[in-house]
Amino acid sequence: MAGAVTRWDPFTELSDLRSRFNRIIEDMTDGRQAAWSPAVDVMRDNGNLVIKADLPGITPEEVKIEVEGDVLRVSGSHEERTEDKRDDYMRRERRFGSFYRAIPLPAGVDASKIEAKTHEGVLEVVVPLPAEAAKEPIQITPTAA
Repeated sequence: MAGAVTRWDPFTELSDLRSRFNRIIEDMTDGRQAAWSPAVDVMRDNGNLVIKADLPGITPEEVKIEVEGDVLRVSGSHEERTEDKRDDYMRRERRFGSFYRAIPLPAGVDASKIEAKTHEGVLEVVVPLPAEAAKEPIQITPTAA
């Protein structure tokens, strides 16, 4: 029976190292306010740049969207507190943190036409892309030196 040969991928080991490092950093925050980066999808759709960010439990009032130069910034903070009182015990839980993402935009975007909405914990930002100039082929003839 032939043995299987597997190819060594150094990035797999780096991914494991990164996960361990992230756990160490999380343990060091000791309950203090922590920043996190929401998962973001960026795609082109019908002449628009569509950005979707997962923000579960975040209300639209807690989200700040800004355009500065050619960068779209999505940021905010969230605080949640729950309390359960019974005759023989009381339980309190607190969850809070801030988030930030910066997405580069193509040159020429009109920031006043950008629209954003939220639905079921997903923020969707639609950025109309500027019309691209017609690309005509250019022929270059070399000269003798």
